Order: sequence, then structure tokens, then C-alpha cells
Amino acid sequence: METANRRFLLKITVLCENCVKNKGLTAEHGLSLYIESLGKKILFDMGQTDVFLKNSEKLGIDIKSINAAVLSHGHYDHGGGATEFLKANKTALLYINENAFGKYYSKNGYIGLDESLEKDNRVVLTKKEKKIFDFASLYSAENIPLLEKHNSFGLLKETEGENVQDDFLHEQYLLIEENGKRILISGCSHRGILNIMSFFKPDVFVGGLHLSSLEYDS
Repeated sequence: METANRRFLLKITVLCENCVKNKGLTAEHGLSLYIESLGKKILFDMGQTDVFLKNSEKLGIDIKSINAAVLSHGHYDHGGGATEFLKANKTALLYINENAFGKYYSKNGYIGLDESLEKDNRVVLTKKEKKIFDFASLYSAENIPLLEKHNSFGLLKETEGENVQDDFLHEQYLLIEENGKRILISGCSHRGILNIMSFFKPDVFVGGLHLSSLEYDS
């Protein structure tokens, strides 16, 4: 992602996604993004296995050089590979929202994180807002008012022993401010893309939307 005059140098490489065009890479349900901005390297989500690691090797990306890692929310298809990341990279902190270790479900069963991950001494639990670099901050879904109705599409969380509709307060977003531009990175945008865009008003948005299977009335 570069402009012709090269003043906007942020670069994002997809390490893992549901589909691939390059036959040398592997697809996996989930997401992992490698971000380079202002001399720092950030890993945003880690897919559900070690596929992001295998693809990074084929793409010539050194996971050991990453300065910080971010988990967007508490679902396995974004954080299942977190343990593999912590094994491969011995120095970077991993930022996870404090609500991400709840118990989350879909119609097919449990979709939450490995609870042992919370005990790792390099995991930093974030709250409403956390600056990770001078130009990069994390914002919790708690900040975002629900101006537009959003749908959980059958995703649930366990509360006091009962499964209720997920409010996605475990979701967080990465805002990068580079050369006067606001770049917003989101994992799934479960909180509702209209609500998210209204709150941040970014110049550029990159992330998942969960819109591919929706049907609209004509």
C-alpha cells in the first residue's frame, strides 16, 4: 500500500486468509496481517494454526523481527496461532483485550481462545485504549456507541452459566496515524462496520467484514 510519491509508506501483507491466488501459499479460515509502518513491524492476528508462519517463510518475512503483536478478538480463527507466534518470536509483546478470554460459541460449538495463553508473561491485557507505539494505538469496542443495529449472526458468549448474544466487547481495533493519514485495521468488525467507521472516521480501512454470505432485499 504505497502512493506514487512514496510519502505514504505503510505496507500490509496478508499472511493468512480464507483464499489464496498464489499456489505456493496455504489458505486457512481466519486472518493474519503483517504490517510495516514508520520503522516498526506489527503482526495483527495469527489465524487458527501455524499457517501464517509457513506463509511468512515463503514470502520472506522474518517473524522473529516483529516488534509487537495484536489479537483483534477472542475467536480461535484469529488467535489459534498465538502460541505458535510466541514460540517463533521471543521478544514481542502480544496485546489482547481483557474480555477476550471469555467463553464464546457458534452453532458449531466453542470458538474461544486457549485459556493457557492468558498466563503467558508476554501477553498484555488491554482495556479501553492502549498506545503501543507513538503512531499506533488500540481501541476497545467499549469505546464505540451502537448508532446502528448490529447482528451477532448466532455468535454467543457465556454469561453466568447461560449463552447469550455476543456483544463483542472483546473486540479491539488498531489505529495507525502515518503522515497525516488515519489507517484503521480490524479483524472481523463484529461490532458493526457502520458503528466502527462512524467512531474512527479513518482515511483507510483494512479488515474483515463478515458480509460475504449476507442476503439483501432488492
